[in-house]
Amino acid sequence: MDNKQAALELGTKPVGGLLMQYALPAIVAMTASSLYNIIDRAFIGQVVGPEAIAGLGITFPLMNLSAAFGAAVGVGASTCISVKLGQKDYKRAQNLLGNTVTLNLIIGLLFMAVCLLFLNPILRFFGASDVTLPYAREFMIIILLGNVVTHMYFGMNAVLRAAGKPRHAMYATLFTVACNIVLVIAFVWWFRWGIRGAALATVTSQSLALCWQMWVFSDKKELLHLRRGIYRLRPQLVKNIIAIGISPFLMQATSCIIVIFMNNQFVHYGGDMAVGAYSIANSMVMVFFMFVMGMIQGMQPIVGYNFGAEKYDRMFRCLWLTIAAATSILLVGWALSMLFPREIARIFTTDPTLLELSARGIRLDMLVFFVVGSQAVITNFFQCIGKVKVSIFLSLSRQLFMLLPMAFFFPLVWGLDGVWYSMPASDLGSFAMTIPVLLWYLRKIKQQ
Repeated sequence: MDNKQAALELGTKPVGGLLMQYALPAIVAMTASSLYNIIDRAFIGQVVGPEAIAGLGITFPLMNLSAAFGAAVGVGASTCISVKLGQKDYKRAQNLLGNTVTLNLIIGLLFMAVCLLFLNPILRFFGASDVTLPYAREFMIIILLGNVVTHMYFGMNAVLRAAGKPRHAMYATLFTVACNIVLVIAFVWWFRWGIRGAALATVTSQSLALCWQMWVFSDKKELLHLRRGIYRLRPQLVKNIIAIGISPFLMQATSCIIVIFMNNQFVHYGGDMAVGAYSIANSMVMVFFMFVMGMIQGMQPIVGYNFGAEKYDRMFRCLWLTIAAATSILLVGWALSMLFPREIARIFTTDPTLLELSARGIRLDMLVFFVVGSQAVITNFFQCIGKVKVSIFLSLSRQLFMLLPMAFFFPLVWGLDGVWYSMPASDLGSFAMTIPVLLWYLRKIKQQ
């Protein structure tokens, strides 16, 4: 099936089946991705030690910041492509592909250069101590050297989904995961390269997957393919990409700020082991949230296309189905976290202190986890239809306006537990804010 036929199906096939067609490959890919992150952290925690997993936790803000720039291009471009395909503007969709490649190259190189130049001060600012700094630095040097590859890999996967090739995006991710797992076992366990081996495994696997993605996009029979004349940056296209991409960028950048602050709060109230517990709890959160992100990625091209084609009934049906699926998935994650927190923490460490901190942290972090899915789906829905300001507001309401002040004030009353309490409290508050905004937009659409 070529790009054109696949794109047309977005506006004609039954929405439920279409959502599963697009979401299942994304769910498999995202779940596999979270699986190899868990394997990375489990090997680092079990083979290298608890200090290493704490050091890895320090790197999360920098990795989130890198992901923020990648999302600004990848999500922005893929959303624009979905809308242009819905409008049957194939020439502009083609040029968007080329501009995606160029922007990823430029931003990836600039981010790498700046971060490598100031790496030690950045990691210190993120909460690294004398104990965790060597581990964090060793990991990030290799990750940053491969930053262009990472940006391009995620950007091309987003475009594959937008172009009606969700299975190809899944294949790329599954290959990356399988390759990463094999290389982590070899580099960390067999060759004993420590945390550096985990980083090298990630960059190598993404590089190989990117080669395959570029081969897919080099097929001239496809509607969207790499060819001359599409790589020169066109101001209007770049403006459109950034206008859509600014929302996920701010989400990720805000997440970066939050993790920096949380790391410093955990260090202040609980020491390096508390940062390690936060890293382990986040791993559990991300496993189930990756299912939700898979649903959202499946939703994005369907919503974008039908919004462009003004088929609002199909657009809203896709939204409701995605919300229902996301909530169901996170209910399962919530139940497992409440029932088996120690068993989950034991995957990453056998250190008694870290095990106890992590088990308690998992329960507190995921106390109202089941409400997070609908908030994430609705925020991304507004992004898909170009309502960037609404999407930004909803994203910032959860992290910047609620979590940040709560994470500052709660520990003054409850100490280390207060840092943990701030996360479910902000989840509940942002959920209460998101639902009225969605209902307002529904009334607005019905009045048109």
